[in-house]
Amino acid sequence: MIRRFRRCGPVPGALSPEDQAVVDQFHAMLTALRNPHPWTPGGAQDIAVRVGPFVERAHTRPGDDHGPDLIAVALVHPRTPHAGAYLHGRQLGYTDRGWLCCKTTAILGFWQPGYAMLTHAAAGLPLPDDVGMKPAHYALYIEARRRDDSLDGYTLLRLGSYTQTRHAQQDYDRLTAALEGRGTTLVPGHRVSVRVGPFDVSDHPLFADPYEADAVALLDAAVAGVSA
Repeated sequence: MIRRFRRCGPVPGALSPEDQAVVDQFHAMLTALRNPHPWTPGGAQDIAVRVGPFVERAHTRPGDDHGPDLIAVALVHPRTPHAGAYLHGRQLGYTDRGWLCCKTTAILGFWQPGYAMLTHAAAGLPLPDDVGMKPAHYALYIEARRRDDSLDGYTLLRLGSYTQTRHAQQDYDRLTAALEGRGTTLVPGHRVSVRVGPFDVSDHPLFADPYEADAVALLDAAVAGVSA
């Protein structure tokens, strides 16, 4: 009688479940790199952006995601929103950045799970201090410049920070309309105008919060203070 014996243990050449998972991740990464999902302005999906030699997942900010050159993003842990991702992301510096200005040329496309192997988190590394993106906050500067074209003058009022360009643009349009026909009479010898610029966090005490008061009312109060 011939007896057949079943071999115990793994089949030669077979991968363990752990090794197979790594291989599957690697294949997914290659597929993501070879077949990116092109990003289109205004898309509501997360995107993949370059941060040095790494690739990171990023949320786009509604209202500031149309480009064409810059959009506002927040870097997030690649496993967001799975359990533990927030804590791990906090340890690695993902939650400390806030909204950032991202050049659209740094966008690979919409986020795919295959990119996760290319992140700082996958390498067990914290995000660098300089991720190559400036904070995406905006401000309005109401300035009084001399009318002799010498550009001498001073800043009458600072409004900020705005977290969306559309909010800054709305107040800019309202202030511009309020200054129409009055810009050269509010401050003797000066022309008052408004411009949009970056918000400097280090100068935060100098700014009035545009979300706590009406921008035009703040302008009138600033002018009244000069005249008093």
